Amino acid sequence: MKRVMLTVAYDGTDYCGWQVQPGKETIEGELNRALSALTGEVIEVIGASRTDSGVHALGNIAVFDTDSPIPAEKFSYALNQRLPEDIRIQRSEEVSANFHPRHCESRKTYEYRIYNAPFPLPTVRLYTHFTYVPLNVDLMSQGAVFLVGEHDFKSFCSVDTQAQSTVRRVDSVEVQEAEDSWRRPSEFGGLRSGRQIVIRVTGRGFLYNMVRIIAGTLIEVGRGHIAPQQVEEILEAKNRQKAGPTAPACGLTLVGYEFPEEEIDGNSLK
Repeated sequence: MKRVMLTVAYDGTDYCGWQVQPGKETIEGELNRALSALTGEVIEVIGASRTDSGVHALGNIAVFDTDSPIPAEKFSYALNQRLPEDIRIQRSEEVSANFHPRHCESRKTYEYRIYNAPFPLPTVRLYTHFTYVPLNVDLMSQGAVFLVGEHDFKSFCSVDTQAQSTVRRVDSVEVQEAEDSWRRPSEFGGLRSGRQIVIRVTGRGFLYNMVRIIAGTLIEVGRGHIAPQQVEEILEAKNRQKAGPTAPACGLTLVGYEFPEEEIDGNSLK
């Protein structure tokens, strides 16, 4: 028996999130189906992050146990022939039998992308949140500073959370205009330019909808509806109604995880 870790990328548009749900298509369900067919065993993966419906990932993590003779590093190739084209394994490797992606120290990074332009751009609609109201990135960056550190994020958490504690540690929040923003010169019809704004959040763990509420609040700061210093007041209020709206799922992508090496290999990685 060996434990294999998968690094999974997916477009979450057509899925009801990560976690298996009866009668619905999910990322976890597709992985279980493909792995069970490949190995002839009943496989149920353990995911690191249970992303919501419509949320994307470049590097979510899943592990599973198997008696299959297939080498761990070959699972990525075999699975990618069996999975839908909007789910792809980026890496597969053997890890310690004791490694559990949700029961160890880790950091994960999310990016929330906003397309800011006079009109929507169809080619980015699935991966960005569109707003035509001009956003002030400098003000958003000033507001983001107050979110860094260990705080009670009750104001930035869905009221449906089942978490016992709403205290979390955020290591960094960065707001910047992406280099791949679209600038249309006059020779292409003089169309007005659009830009992508990226909110990048790294932390040790997040509450339900926390990153999307952070994004929604910083968008309100960028619009001038909330002053940057009010973000600190929103934190202190511990009241969901004081924060901004929950930004749509389509703009959110789980970029990846960082695990301590000793957690992964238990000093025995092959």
